[in-house]
Amino acid sequence: MNFDYYENLIKNDFSFKFLKFAEMLINYNKICNITSVSDEKGIFYKHFLDSAVGESLFSRGASIVEIGSGGGFPSLPLKFLRDDLSFTLIESTGKKCTFLKSVVDNFGLKSVKVENIRAEDGARDKNMREKFDFACARAVARLNTLCEYCLPFVAVGGKFIAYKGDSGDEVKEAEKAIKTLGGEVENIIEYELPYGYGKRSLIVIKKIKNTPSAYPRGLGKERKNPL
Repeated sequence: MNFDYYENLIKNDFSFKFLKFAEMLINYNKICNITSVSDEKGIFYKHFLDSAVGESLFSRGASIVEIGSGGGFPSLPLKFLRDDLSFTLIESTGKKCTFLKSVVDNFGLKSVKVENIRAEDGARDKNMREKFDFACARAVARLNTLCEYCLPFVAVGGKFIAYKGDSGDEVKEAEKAIKTLGGEVENIIEYELPYGYGKRSLIVIKKIKNTPSAYPRGLGKERKNPL
């Protein structure tokens, strides 16, 4: 990973946006617990830089759905860097949606929608099911659960990009889920954030066939009884 390139973009080329975003995040975090990382350096490396390093994996003009947006990672840093991308942010917590909408409004971001719904409900909406070029998610659930939330949104030929920590056994654990839901692992990119901020991985899963209509199952089954 070319950390120097993305670090320069965030600190110099797009510094105003990222500094303002960090300020908004720190202030809103006092009202609603969006992130446990509340210092500027931590936000820069653990949120901004980690989000940015996956930028090259998204094709130009792609439509992307983000599941469990939280504070808007990786979607909002990616949008700052790539205005050609369009995003639909799925978040079930109303207060977090309020924060996301305030960021979108403050920066005048185009082609960014915030949906206050559960992922399993959105995936059954005919206007969203298998309509996106990409899905992405970061720090939401283990990969087997995450695939059931995300892959139903992705069109055949599209991809799901999971931002994970040290993936360890998660990919092997999720083999059945990935196959059942119509995907296959295309690539696993492992890296380590600077200054000891931890091992990370990007798991790229390609959608090779339609997701069966039975999924996602809903009623919490994705977490309670993963595929």
